[in-house]
Amino acid sequence: MRPIVQVRNLCKSYRLGQGQQGGRQGTGRDAVIWALRDVSFEVLPGEVLGIVGRNGAGKSTLLKILSRIVRPTAGEVDIYGRLGSLLEIGMGFHPDLTGRENVYLNGAIIGMSRGEIRRKFDEIVAFSELEKFLDTPVKYYSSGMHLRLAFAVAAHFEPEILILDEVLAVGDAAFQQKCFRKMQDVIQEGRTIFFVSHDSAAVQRLCGRALLIEAGRLKDDGPAETVVKHYLDGAAAAAARD
Repeated sequence: MRPIVQVRNLCKSYRLGQGQQGGRQGTGRDAVIWALRDVSFEVLPGEVLGIVGRNGAGKSTLLKILSRIVRPTAGEVDIYGRLGSLLEIGMGFHPDLTGRENVYLNGAIIGMSRGEIRRKFDEIVAFSELEKFLDTPVKYYSSGMHLRLAFAVAAHFEPEILILDEVLAVGDAAFQQKCFRKMQDVIQEGRTIFFVSHDSAAVQRLCGRALLIEAGRLKDDGPAETVVKHYLDGAAAAAARD
């Protein structure tokens, strides 16, 4: 089977300028930080791939490169299919627009056509459980209401490849379970999913395979349960040393 995503020798560096010294720019060379170094992997159609690692490991950089938000310093990424990226739920919501208007705005931002939004509008609203507040400007929404509407829009987007970053940390416990069940439905539809979460149990339950990123390098790639254990064991050892 042909991979739907191919990542080859992916590298990303950032150059940090020297600080001011006595009112003058330092004369040393700028520091280079490598967010990713020589990361390679392939993903088959329909795979649900978890990505785990500590804060600052390079997970977000990898997702931004896959999403075409950031250009790599070196290496190649080939993506064969329509990709939807949900890196920040609710990004683009306008506080002065109503919930109804923001459904269309946010849907367009994440890549849905107006026809798609119109067809799924009633499902989105029903999922959010915010029918009574649909014509209220979202600046009057609580943070939980805001996230519920945003997830409802995101959950009804149907690209071939879906990138999800911490999307299940939404609302109260009951709504989180509803979101989890929705993600299980999405998986059953056979879409390819990249799932990043600090909830190790969710990664194990949703993903068949996982990647472990450490200090910008791919340290492990295998069954989700095995990779998550590797990650947790390493985190525990690091905490013990500290």
